[in-house]
Amino acid sequence: MLEELEVSNLGPIRSALLTPSKGMTAITGETGAGKSMLLSAIRLISGATASVARVSAGADSAWAQGIFDVDENGEATRLAQDAGVLDTDSEKTDPDPDEIGRQELFLSRTVPASGRSRAVLCGHSVPRNVLGNIASQLVTIHGQADQMRLASPARQREFLDMAADDKAELDAYRQAWEQLQAIDRRLHYVTDQEASARARADYLRESIEQINKVDPKPGEDEELKEKRSRVENAAEIAQGVGSALSALDASQVDSDSDAQGASDAITHAIQALRTIHVGGSFGEAADRLESLNNDLSDIVFSLSNEVDSDEDAEGLDFINSRIHELDELTRRWGPTLEDVIAWRDKAAFEVEDLDASPEKVDELKAERQQAFEKAMKAAEALSKKRKLAAAALANTVTKELSALAMAGSGLEIRVTRRDSAGKGNSASKKNAKDDASSCVSTWPLEVNGIDDIEFLFTPFPGSPQLPMGKSASGGELSRLMLALELSVAEKRGADQSDMTFIFDEVDAGVGGKAAVELGKRLAKLSKTSQVIVVTHLAQVASWADAQFVVSKGKSGVKARNAGSKATVETTVNEVTGDARIHEIARMLSGSESATSLDHAKELLDESRI
Repeated sequence: MLEELEVSNLGPIRSALLTPSKGMTAITGETGAGKSMLLSAIRLISGATASVARVSAGADSAWAQGIFDVDENGEATRLAQDAGVLDTDSEKTDPDPDEIGRQELFLSRTVPASGRSRAVLCGHSVPRNVLGNIASQLVTIHGQADQMRLASPARQREFLDMAADDKAELDAYRQAWEQLQAIDRRLHYVTDQEASARARADYLRESIEQINKVDPKPGEDEELKEKRSRVENAAEIAQGVGSALSALDASQVDSDSDAQGASDAITHAIQALRTIHVGGSFGEAADRLESLNNDLSDIVFSLSNEVDSDEDAEGLDFINSRIHELDELTRRWGPTLEDVIAWRDKAAFEVEDLDASPEKVDELKAERQQAFEKAMKAAEALSKKRKLAAAALANTVTKELSALAMAGSGLEIRVTRRDSAGKGNSASKKNAKDDASSCVSTWPLEVNGIDDIEFLFTPFPGSPQLPMGKSASGGELSRLMLALELSVAEKRGADQSDMTFIFDEVDAGVGGKAAVELGKRLAKLSKTSQVIVVTHLAQVASWADAQFVVSKGKSGVKARNAGSKATVETTVNEVTGDARIHEIARMLSGSESATSLDHAKELLDESRI
């Protein structure tokens, strides 16, 4: 929702501050007063192309800023966070209860008299398209220059999907579509790149076979290198271990030896200490010696095993050969044996995908057929819901158009299966041809389903149906868009409560009772979304919750390259109370006579019913 729009030095507007109502706001004023500059300001902060011609005479730059109050969990906030201008962890201290879950976004644009424009989001310079992406979530302008957006088939499909409330069906279809695409990519890889795939598969098979032939075990190379070191130093080890055992326990080396070892000496010392029956530390010393003797026994046992181990010097050649084989593996697929084993296991899976054998291709084609049938079923469910919604939406819009002084006008929404009687747009057919030439065609399926969607508008009785956007004046298109927005207002619900709809020229060619109906319907739309309407009809403006008047006058301004001269300056002021009654009277009759003032009061009172 737009909380505030501030403009300076934009065309005839030197300075203006607009604070629209949460509901409906009317912008009025005489023709040529500069109402279009306010729309230009909104387009600027929405990322539109900037023109230096819009900079006021004598000013160095034009500037516009919009402050929007948005849902902190909404898409606009997410886009701002992605742009790096919002701290996702920031928390307000002492927040107002009404502000909980809300976020303010500041969108501004500076257009210098010479040079490039500057886009700013919440105080941070950003690319212009960032403002455009965020503004697209917040503002929808329905004016003569903005109607072509819904002329595109993609926009029409998005609008119909929103009206159909078919998110579940659309998500189910897109999931099935992605599965189909994944299988097609595998088929494409196997069939269209068969030669390179076969070469890759052969390499992987040979590599796997080579690794399996060696059959490495994790850490085996390190164990072998340690064993080799022991074999190479066997004599030195035997001599050292034998000397150590002779000193500790000679019987381990020579069973007939009577020499006393360290273990025997400690045992003797323990026995001597145990014979002392006088209190003191003798028992503690004996305990410590026993603990020491146990450790010593473990060491003797371990060293004796070393003596008994048979380090076969003749096996050294085998060990070296095995280490060489393992080193070859780690050199090619390492750096460790664990990496070699992991590479082999991964390669085994890749070989399956690269298998271009007829059996594998047939298996993939069968899998692909199942995925295609699943996607077709999901597409048909989506198409059915779209067709029901299209009929209901077109009927509702046609009724609304009749109340908006467009009796005889009508909207038809065609949802055509892409495979029916060979119909379908040329782009779809080209895609199908491309798919068929590369692998297996997905025709008639595309990323958004099986349907071609077209909005056809009949502007007056007897007129042929024409594509939307090419068949009506700006005012007629604005009223058509109002009818569309009204028809889906309830569908939008809370998800679009932050949206601001701006209508320009919506009252062109309308008067009398139809103008009252137009104002009433704009007010109805403002119950679910913020509405700003630029109008010259009192019957429309009277329904607004707030009204701003754009007026012009002369002002002395010093031009950049000349002396002082008189220029036209536009002001924007909110009118309330008696001032609003006078403005409604002016709009009714061009004067502020007693009769027109009474009529204005009556009109305002009736609009509040």
